[in-house]
Amino acid sequence: MPGAEPSARKRAFDPVVDGDTRLLILGSLPGEASLKAGQYYAHPQNGFWRLIGGVIGRLDLTGQPYAERLDILKAHGIGLWDVIAEAERIGSLDTAIRLPRLADLKGLIAALPRLEAIAFNGGKAAREGARVLGPETGNLVRLTLLSSSPAMARPIAWKANDWAVLRPFARPADVARDHMSHPKT
Repeated sequence: MPGAEPSARKRAFDPVVDGDTRLLILGSLPGEASLKAGQYYAHPQNGFWRLIGGVIGRLDLTGQPYAERLDILKAHGIGLWDVIAEAERIGSLDTAIRLPRLADLKGLIAALPRLEAIAFNGGKAAREGARVLGPETGNLVRLTLLSSSPAMARPIAWKANDWAVLRPFARPADVARDHMSHPKT
């Protein structure tokens, strides 16, 4: 039909985790640029890669190929996923999300034996994550971060200060280097 909107139903990516994940960062649902690229946080104005690069001491992270960025995160014990498995949404704004089907966060968390903390990238992820997880997550630390999205109009330095709370949960750089040099098979 002429002028009809393309399918508004959007699906999240698979989780990026392994058995050594200590910190799980949960977004809401990938935006249009990310879905088109098939990559987490692909919009050039999204601050995620700069923010997490600052957390792990890899300011060059944004210049690395996508697959290498994911390997670097995993070496630091950091995993990625989204709280919403699929939803209707036109555009990329969280406020446009309708009829969400929430991800199986409890199932993923149960499969991560070294998990210490869950960090929600923005308020929408935190609210929907609380619906899935309820008030109790055992000994896991739950954190809500300022959104890395350009829709959260705050200076990157302000966001970086907020994201610094993640440092204690990321594997230190020397251990991460060793982890990348000698990956588990």
